Amino acid sequence: PFWLKRSPDSERTSPWHALFATPPAPPNTAAMSGMAMVGAAANIAHKFVTWPQGTAQGFCNVIKIGTFCRTVVWPCIPPLLMYQYIRGVDEDYYATEVLYYKSGSKDAKAFYDSSRIGISGHWGLQQDI
Repeated sequence: PFWLKRSPDSERTSPWHALFATPPAPPNTAAMSGMAMVGAAANIAHKFVTWPQGTAQGFCNVIKIGTFCRTVVWPCIPPLLMYQYIRGVDEDYYATEVLYYKSGSKDAKAFYDSSRIGISGHWGLQQDI
């Protein structure tokens, strides 16, 4: 009967072919040109970035993570940076004080001259100038 006859393309166009077909062989990376590899890397990076937005639940998770970062993480960054800066400056001043104390000198301006502009009063910079 005519309804049981198969055309030569029927296997390739059927939905079952897409499910049960063998996957294509991976490209030979040794034969790929430099720009082709850059393009493949860019494609993988794009898929990695856009993958969480693939489903509705994933899109909602992206929004939740973004809201968390804006409300919790971002406001914590400036105080932490200030703390690190103050800690670093304090450590430098402490080292200068210890050096001044152990040298036995009575001239504090030789170690840190506060009348100079910016950090140019530091003893190390004074020697460079």
